[in-house]
Amino acid sequence: MEIDTAEYQRVLGDELRSLRKQRGWTRKELNQRLQSDISLQTLATYELGTRQCSVVRLVEICVALGVPAHRVLAKVHERVFGDSPSGHLPVNLAAVAADGRPHLAPLRRWAQGRLAQVGPEQPPEVHLDLPALDYMAQLCQLSTVDLIRTLREMDNRHG
Repeated sequence: MEIDTAEYQRVLGDELRSLRKQRGWTRKELNQRLQSDISLQTLATYELGTRQCSVVRLVEICVALGVPAHRVLAKVHERVFGDSPSGHLPVNLAAVAADGRPHLAPLRRWAQGRLAQVGPEQPPEVHLDLPALDYMAQLCQLSTVDLIRTLREMDNRHG
């Protein structure tokens, strides 16, 4: 899976603009709350997604908005990579349990345990949210994006 950087920037900007508007602030009012001196035009380009925002600048904007940067990024990630409006990724337990790749052993054991819990009348599918995907990616020593790509590939092969 490739990351569409333009889309990611656009969604990030949309989230930042939405948070600012939820507070009833203009860009000028947000700018006055920032630690750094940036132009209103730069702030506008971040919100429009036409300019990349550094991590430090993102954190600064999020602090001014009173929202942890990791929450903003999690929401952006869900919007860009999620398969459903809730941001949950459907996972085919049977496909995961049958996958023999060694680095996926923690995920395979989890899937086998879940399959043992569901009855034969229930579909072998669960929906995982971003925190669960992040945790499972850490267990498998993968990035979350790589784990999501792997799970989607498994589902496509077994679906």
